[in-house]
Amino acid sequence: MLTFLGFAMIATFLVLIMMKKMSPIAALVLIPALFCVFAGKGAHLGDYVIEGVGKLAPTAAMLMFAIVYFGLMIDVGLFDPIVRGILRFCKADPMRVVVGTAVLAAIVSLDGDGSTTFMITVSAMYPLYKRLGLSLVVMTGVAATANGVMNTLPWGGPTARAATALKLDAADIFVPMIPALAVGLLFVFALAYVLGLRERRRVGVLSLPGQKAPDDVEDVQEDLVGAATGSAAQTVSAGPVVSGAATGPAPAAASASASASPPASPSGAGSGSDPEDGFQGLDPEDGFQGLDPDRPTLRPRLYWFNAGLTVALLTAMIMEWLPIPVLFLLGAALALTVNFPHMPDQKARIAAHADNVLNVVGMVFAAAVFTGVLTGTGMVKDMADWLVGAIPEGMGPHMALVTGLLSLPLTYFMSNDGFYFGVLPVLAEAGAAHGVSPLEIARASLVGQALHMSSPLVPAVYVLVGMAKVEFGDHTRFTVKWAALTSLVVLAAGMLFGII
Repeated sequence: MLTFLGFAMIATFLVLIMMKKMSPIAALVLIPALFCVFAGKGAHLGDYVIEGVGKLAPTAAMLMFAIVYFGLMIDVGLFDPIVRGILRFCKADPMRVVVGTAVLAAIVSLDGDGSTTFMITVSAMYPLYKRLGLSLVVMTGVAATANGVMNTLPWGGPTARAATALKLDAADIFVPMIPALAVGLLFVFALAYVLGLRERRRVGVLSLPGQKAPDDVEDVQEDLVGAATGSAAQTVSAGPVVSGAATGPAPAAASASASASPPASPSGAGSGSDPEDGFQGLDPEDGFQGLDPDRPTLRPRLYWFNAGLTVALLTAMIMEWLPIPVLFLLGAALALTVNFPHMPDQKARIAAHADNVLNVVGMVFAAAVFTGVLTGTGMVKDMADWLVGAIPEGMGPHMALVTGLLSLPLTYFMSNDGFYFGVLPVLAEAGAAHGVSPLEIARASLVGQALHMSSPLVPAVYVLVGMAKVEFGDHTRFTVKWAALTSLVVLAAGMLFGII
């Protein structure tokens, strides 16, 4: 009964948010409360919620101060050099923009924190996507999938959990998996390339004044213009040039850029913007000004202080000198005091990031209701036992493969803690009975992380969709299939290389 109710609750939640019948925060609260009553345990709902909130409170605190800290670092210009390099590579070509998104997300993911990755990636790429009229779910999907593959780093969480649960060394699990994970990351880059080509065909290529389009783009432009009998290409002396196939209505951003006057610059933007940065004038009505090179919050004289503080913070996080929420709390307070010593400036910076903090932390506490009911009622345990019991006896010698396949749905519908500490030991025990090494089981358990990073139970995903102004249901519909395919590629590579 609890098994059925658990699957029904998850299915109901996903259907309602993907059909946009409920907002994620309302669905995370109301649906589990309803199913808790159906399970006959409505009297214990308060206990389940308080327990769930208690478990997720440190995560909420970490996200709150991490958003403030990295928001400040973005404000003061710490990441501008990386962003400029990525944007110069992009050259206003949709294909390069999408590939650049994957590369940037993968690089920033080295810190092991998904929220950081998404804040930096969206802050850098969002203006360019809006300027070119590209699909924002492509940005969120590529960023989430790249981060999911990189989330397997030993300090990212899953590897450490697997090592702890099975009493193994994290290095013994992770290091042999590097070739398979590298294949998975290359697949994400290839996927970004294909999605970028699709976006290029859809919206064309935007050439900014004084900027020469990439060689490979010029050939595509020529073919597309010829196919569209010249109607899709417009040359404007005062503004940008848009080239593309007439495959549908032109996006608003692209259409606007082909008007008789150049696009309006955001307030505070200087005329010295480098055309190679990929955008000069994001529409202020978009509500997002991007990384304006002349913004008043820049602190170039404090660049090395901020860089050193960030390196020290990440080092302390990796070495576990203090709990992560405490580290970000101290880091945010120090960064705010040094970079903005005047009280009005401090208030302004906190207010500037309050929207993101409220949205994300509110979503985390709403998710606490969902996880609290799943765990408290025993639904998670019954669901896991049912899935493990459904494995045919003949599959015993192939338990590593079974673990890899099960890691996709289980890490999507469960927290990493629930999977690695609740299900993985059972799978390892079943594998050991058939001579399968616990190391193989542990490595196989990592392959589902590409899909896990888009789970509604992962707080960082709400940072991603919130900053990108994308509906969670739209992100889920687009990303799940590509993320699942990436996980399967990692699993296939692991088996091919004899790692799993």
